[in-house]
Parts: sequence; structure tokens; C-alpha cells
Amino acid sequence: MVPLLLLLIFIVIPLAELYVIIQVGQAIGVWPTIAILLADAVIGSILLRAQSRVAWRRFTAAVSEGRVPTKEVLDGVLVIFGGAFLITPGFITDVFGILFLLPPTRALARRLMLRNVAARMAASATNWGAGRVAGRRMPTPYDVEGTASEREPERLP
Repeated sequence: MVPLLLLLIFIVIPLAELYVIIQVGQAIGVWPTIAILLADAVIGSILLRAQSRVAWRRFTAAVSEGRVPTKEVLDGVLVIFGGAFLITPGFITDVFGILFLLPPTRALARRLMLRNVAARMAASATNWGAGRVAGRRMPTPYDVEGTASEREPERLP
């Protein structure tokens, strides 16, 4: 699974980004394409700064209230990824960046993440009870009966 994810991140997505940038450049011209990419990087950094402040205030409020800041931590992670996606040149990553930075769509992404994590935890708990974790058979716990007695240590010649 990890090699496929790395292949996607480092080869497929950059190639797709290049394809989209070339298509947009052919449709509207080189300089307007570069201007759009620069503008969304600047707008992304401004949005990142604003939304990270909001996420930090909510996190500190949750901690000071004594509750577990699950939602706030996930919002912070999504804000960081959204800002990184917007600052990265490319139109495909910009779409995900905007989705992660805008509060309504970030809430939807957070719910999807929580649902996915909860499903994985439930499956893991079910597999653990059956003696399986991540598709591997776990050793069966068992007791060994035995006795022990003390002996004098042997002296070396």
C-alpha cells in the first residue's frame, strides 16, 4: 500500500499537474497561467495564516475547557495540508487546498476522516478479538505449567 501511495504522490500527481498547467496555458496563454498560479499561492498563504489562527484559538479554547480537542486537531492538520496544497504550484492541488481551508468543506473532510478512522478502529478491534491484526495471524496466548527450584551456583575450577 505504501509504495502505491508514494508512486501516486511523487509521480502521478506531478504529471497530472503538469498536464493541467500545459492545457490551461494553451487555452489562456502562458502569462495569465503564471499569474493565476502566483495569485493562488499568495491567496493560499493569506488563507493559511487566517485559518491557522482560528484553528489555534479553537484548540486552546478546547484545552482550557478541559475537553479533548479532537475536532480542533483535525482542523489544524487540514489547514496545514490545505495551505501546503495552495502554495504548491498546480491546479489540482489548489482544489484540494481550497477544500481543506474553507470551513464548510473542511468540516465535511473532517467528518469523512473521522468516519474512516472509526471504521478502521472497529475492523482492527474485530480482527484483534479473532486473533488477527492487519491480516496477520497473531500468536495464540497460552499458559505454560512448570516448577522452579533454587540451586547453589556451580563453582568454577
